[in-house]
Amino acid sequence: MILHNYFRSSASYRVRIALNLKRLPFDYRAVHLNRGGGEQLQPAFLALNPQALVPVLEHDGAFLQQSLAIIEYLEEVHPSPPLLPPDALGRARVRSLALMVACEMHPLNNLRVLNYLSGTLGVTAEAKSSWYRHWVELGFGALEAELARSPHTGAFCHGDAPTLADCCLVPQLFNARRFECDLTPYPTLLAVEKRCVELAAFRDAAPDRQPDAE
Repeated sequence: MILHNYFRSSASYRVRIALNLKRLPFDYRAVHLNRGGGEQLQPAFLALNPQALVPVLEHDGAFLQQSLAIIEYLEEVHPSPPLLPPDALGRARVRSLALMVACEMHPLNNLRVLNYLSGTLGVTAEAKSSWYRHWVELGFGALEAELARSPHTGAFCHGDAPTLADCCLVPQLFNARRFECDLTPYPTLLAVEKRCVELAAFRDAAPDRQPDAE
């Protein structure tokens, strides 16, 4: 397996966690999102993913895009240890938690969105940070409420083993800290994160441990 990714991309971070949890070795290929106008916009990478987004997982001659689709693929071809619960309702809850991050929070705070705000629209740095924090507060507020109220929340987002939801949560908290967001209103999320980073699979996937880390 070859993972084309960027050390600070939260979508890439999710897939690295999943690969580590499943103990799947992979060849790390760095795609720098800022160097030379963005290596993801160069013809060589566009041939892998016309959407110009990381990560891309290369496996058995196929090029897989979108982090959640990649993780679901890994779940199907390498089902142990599982990242989804065995029951339909459990799987739906885990997917819902993951999508709260990957579809509702992350796209609004993606690098290309932030660059469009500051570059094309001329939004000030202060206004851009305010935009980021607004969506973080809405997203994490809802996620905190869901985890705090649900009897299905355990040591991790769902039960007592890490799932797809945890693969999404930890990178989003990392991003929030980069933008100096106040995370004190989310004690349940922070407690889950603390248990996640006790695991080598999460620690080894962290941005500062990647070969292209700056």
